[in-house]
Amino acid sequence: MPGRVCCCCAALRPRYKRLVDNIFPEDPKDGLVKADMEKLTFYAVSAPEKLDRIGAYLAERLSRDVVRHRYGYVLIAMEALDQLLMACHSQSIKPFVESFLHMVAKLLESGEPKLQVLGTNSFVKFANIEEDTPSYHRRYDFFVSRFSAMCHSCHSDPEIRTEIRIAGIRGIQGVVRKTVNDELRATIWEPQHMDKIVPSLLFNMQKIEDIDSRTGPPSSPTSGEKEENPAVLAENCFRELLGRATYGNMNNAVRPVFAHLDHHRLWDPNEFAVSCFKIIMYSIQAQYSHHVIQEILGHLDARKRDSPRVRAGIIQVLLEAVAIAAKGSIGPTVLEVFNTLLKHLRLSVDFELGDRRSSTGSASFSTSSKESDERIVQNAIIQTIGFFGSNLPDYQRSEIMMFIMGKVPVFGTSSHSLDTSHLGDLGTRRIQIMLLRSLLMVTSGYNAKTMTAALPPPFLDPLLSPSLMEDSELRQLVLEILHNLIDRHDNRAKLRGIRIIPDVSDLKIKRDKISRQDVSFIKKHGQQLYRHIYLGCKEEDNVQKNFELLYTSLALITIELANEEVVIDLIQLAIALQDIAIINEDNLPMFNRCGVMALVAAYLNFLSQMIAVPAFCQHISKVIETRTVEAPYFLPENIFKDKCVLPKSLEKHEKNLFFLTNKIAESLGGSGYSVERLSVPYVPQVTDEDRLSRRKSIVDTVSIQVDILTGNNTEDKVNNAEEITFEALKKAIDNTGLEEQEKERRRLVIEKFQKAPFEEIAAQCETKANLLHDRLAQILELTIRPPPSPSGTMTITAGHAHYQSVPVYEMKFPDLCVY
Repeated sequence: MPGRVCCCCAALRPRYKRLVDNIFPEDPKDGLVKADMEKLTFYAVSAPEKLDRIGAYLAERLSRDVVRHRYGYVLIAMEALDQLLMACHSQSIKPFVESFLHMVAKLLESGEPKLQVLGTNSFVKFANIEEDTPSYHRRYDFFVSRFSAMCHSCHSDPEIRTEIRIAGIRGIQGVVRKTVNDELRATIWEPQHMDKIVPSLLFNMQKIEDIDSRTGPPSSPTSGEKEENPAVLAENCFRELLGRATYGNMNNAVRPVFAHLDHHRLWDPNEFAVSCFKIIMYSIQAQYSHHVIQEILGHLDARKRDSPRVRAGIIQVLLEAVAIAAKGSIGPTVLEVFNTLLKHLRLSVDFELGDRRSSTGSASFSTSSKESDERIVQNAIIQTIGFFGSNLPDYQRSEIMMFIMGKVPVFGTSSHSLDTSHLGDLGTRRIQIMLLRSLLMVTSGYNAKTMTAALPPPFLDPLLSPSLMEDSELRQLVLEILHNLIDRHDNRAKLRGIRIIPDVSDLKIKRDKISRQDVSFIKKHGQQLYRHIYLGCKEEDNVQKNFELLYTSLALITIELANEEVVIDLIQLAIALQDIAIINEDNLPMFNRCGVMALVAAYLNFLSQMIAVPAFCQHISKVIETRTVEAPYFLPENIFKDKCVLPKSLEKHEKNLFFLTNKIAESLGGSGYSVERLSVPYVPQVTDEDRLSRRKSIVDTVSIQVDILTGNNTEDKVNNAEEITFEALKKAIDNTGLEEQEKERRRLVIEKFQKAPFEEIAAQCETKANLLHDRLAQILELTIRPPPSPSGTMTITAGHAHYQSVPVYEMKFPDLCVY
């Protein structure tokens, strides 16, 4: 009988062995002898120093029974071990634990599924016991390897396979719980262990049926569902593992995910990859989110030579991670995210153009397919940049706007850090369009309190440079970005579509009183904005959308920034736009000329109703009514139709079809507006932007007015176009040189007052004051008389000149005082 020994030998055996032998019945089917088990338990608790011997003897018996395939006695031995383990909590339990783990390892090494499950269950019970003091010498390398192998079981019987996999997952969960809580016993986070644990869990998570239902925050599945579904159990174990990760071991837990996705080619399609990283982002502590983002960026760099769809899949995962991280802490990775994405955007364009050049002259379906795949990558990058930027707080979003704007390549300058020199004009244009599209998404919903905060000079100047490009799409993007930043009351949707609005009050325009900061902004940068609208109307490739965006720009400036002075500036600009179409110095097509006329009509109709000056409204309405009958192609409702009949010329049109400067000045002057500036034609200034914008010439950009006539009305301009001569150009260039010298002199003076010592400035001012006093004393022979009347006036005789009624002044010279 395996469980008993002869009476003669029993007296010679140690007591603990006799107690152990007594718990085994003659027939293993009868199970553990409970009475003898209670005696053994009492003995172990009373004499804890004997626990290690009890454990060693039980291990010896179990090993023998396993070899002999006596699985009934194996079950009894493991049950006895479990009861002893649960009953004894003392320092002396540690040697017993070593024997226990040795027996569990024996069971896991066997090829019998029932024994593997039995060993796993015993290990899980052990893992739930909290020991008084940790055992730093104990290692679980074997258990990690064995449980991971069980997670990949390929048993032919599906039920047994599922049972073994569930046991492996539960074993990994036990190892994690047993080791992860103690920082001094952090061996579980070592890469060699994480490289086994994480892929094993992901392998079982792939079998989940409904991915989307489990990608949010941790759910609470039922206990039956946990036990029966390996995918659910693996996911919960994965969440628990990530939730216990700390700052130092976060990367070790995330990197095996990339290796698994690469090995199983799960980036295309990337549904499972997205699901994994949603689980990761929701499970980890919020302050560690930037670690995950950094790892995704690093992996994107490592796979930059892979197929476009793989890179697009990684970028899509980054988008989902960023969407979750943007709601919490994203750490110092904001600029790193954008910098990496912009670098890959340039690489994608480079790959696309390289494939196009290599396939020149041959129609290749595979090449065109790869180009479309690169477009998918580029769109994913733009979407990620825009989504990330739009979810940032305003103070960070303004920095990102500056960062992206600094990356936009500009012809003729190398100040940008995004190198596109090898891409050529086509590649540079592609980069410009995509960066501006990204910037458009970032600025969406941005609402600054002041216009200076929304459009600071370091951002406004480079932004407006592409608006002078000979590319209608670039100009459209710039105007849309401006609309996002200028429109602080969401009026843009109400202004969509260029048209003659019968009653502007029906739009319910929202506006506030213009602030002092905004007044200062429009004074400083207004001419810059007007200039770009003016030059934008002169482009030959303008389409209907360009005119609509230009009209919206004028309307938004009127709503957000217009005071009486700005209104005059805008009217002056509108009349100048009308002159573009009438005089046609740039040889614009007839459609463009009529489009500009329609733009002016739509805007002046809007402006007249906004300022509500009756005489001004009457003049605008009368011209529009006349055009409706005699020249419908001057109105937006007609010119932008597909089959609009265009006139052959505009020279023969009557004056009543045009908005006349003298009529406008007369109508506004009666309402208190300062209309003197309307008599001076609008002339944009030449700036460095013309050189950076790669336009054909400065003469094509700005019309140089040689003489300004005092009576410069529209009806005179129709018949008298300004003649540009060589002398006029030379004079204009000379004047520009003088202006530059004057600007340099002023800069030096300001710099001197900013940097020179105070004593030096004071001494110089005192010297100049003394020289001025001496000079005045020499020139002026002053006759000082008492004031003739209480009004405080006097008579001064200087040489042969005689002045009367001079106000009282006190001149601060040391020995001269004039009353």
